[in-house]
This record gives sequence, structure tokens and C-alpha cells, in this order.
Amino acid sequence: MLPPYTLLQNRRMNRGFLIWAGLFFLFANPTFSQFNEKPIINLQNEDKAFLNWGYYLGFNIFDFKLDYKNDLEPILIETTVGFNVGLIGEMRINNHLDLRFEPGLFYSQRTIGFPGFTEDNDAIRNVKSTYISFPFLIKASAKRIGNWKPFIVGGVGPSLNLGSSEDSLDDNASGTFRMKKNVLNYELGFGIDFYTEYFKFTPSIRGVFALTDELVPDNDPNSPWTGNIEALVTRGFFINFTFE
Repeated sequence: MLPPYTLLQNRRMNRGFLIWAGLFFLFANPTFSQFNEKPIINLQNEDKAFLNWGYYLGFNIFDFKLDYKNDLEPILIETTVGFNVGLIGEMRINNHLDLRFEPGLFYSQRTIGFPGFTEDNDAIRNVKSTYISFPFLIKASAKRIGNWKPFIVGGVGPSLNLGSSEDSLDDNASGTFRMKKNVLNYELGFGIDFYTEYFKFTPSIRGVFALTDELVPDNDPNSPWTGNIEALVTRGFFINFTFE
């Protein structure tokens, strides 16, 4: 039987292939590429209001980026698909710029595989995180073409990890992987606004990257779990579907 670390390697490769294949199928679907040359213009005054409101639903893939103190066998991270839900408040600056506040709830799970162990209880840590995020973003849009308009978006904001074990006295020696509760992130993305007859529908792709170290080290500075980790930060990949 393969050790836990090797099993996690195989699962990680297989799941990564399925996730990327699914994303390719979603965005290569012809329904996202059919643009009429002379469409009936929908919602002509949609972007003229000073304030606009909406909500979004979506999916996420959270990962970890690790910096090591020494060049040893790396720690493996297996990702799973989580979900997003949130609200949108938008303030118009001009025809091409909007200031947005997008508070949201993100649920994710990551599995960490530590090398050098033969037992699952020691080698594997399942990290469940529920983030409440408060990003402030600038949306820069191109000129509207018929019923669609591409844009890029970026900004920063804090997040609160409700699944944090920062205050726990137990550490990995007791099976508890500890992370900090407060995180600062920056976010970058792009998407397309589609103007339907009744509402504006927007699929977008976002990348979210933590600016602060999230690891709470084990009590033992020479811990086989965290002793070689210099810093651990979250990286997230989102697909959001917005309705305004």
C-alpha cells in the first residue's frame, strides 16, 4: 500500500486535471461566444445610475503558497472546489470606472500532506476554511459593444477566517493545524457584462492572493509539520456569476 504522502500526490494530479477540464468546457461553450452584429439594445440606461446593487454566486479553488526555510521535500496541497456567495454595491465614477464593494462568504477545504510520515493521522491535515471577505475594488470597463462589455477589476480588502484555530492551545502534535483569523488580500480579475432583457449578467474570473502570513507555528520550533515553513499564504481562483 502506498504511503499517505504518495496517495495525496496521485489524487492531487487527477483532481487538478478534472477541474481544469471542467473550466475549459464551461468557457469554451458556444453560448458564451455568440454575439449578434446588430442586436436589440437591452437596458440602455443600466450603467448611468450613480449607485447600483446586485449579488453573485460562484465557485472557488483555494490553494496555499509555502515559503520554506530549508530545501527539503515539499509539502503537498490538495484542493477541492468550494462555493462563493455575496453582495455587490457599486458607485459610478465615470463611463469607464466604478468603485465596488463586494462582501462575500467563501467556503473551501484544502488537504495538506506532510512528508516523512507513514500514518494518515500524522501525514494528513484537512483544513476547512470559511472566509468572510470585504474587498474594495476598481472596475475598469471598455466601451459597450451591443449587449456586452468587457472589463478588468482589482483591489484589496481584509478577510476573516471563521474556521481559524489561532487561539487553540493544541497544535499539530494533537492533530490541529492552526491558521490566523485575520488576512489581508489583493484581488485581480476580468469578465464580461452581458445585458439581457431584464438584468445584467456577468461571468468573471478572479484571482485572490493573501498579503499576510496565515500560519500559526507549532509550539515546538523544530516541529516536523511547521518547523520548515517560513510563511504560508492563501491563493484563490474564483469563477463568479453576477446578477445586477
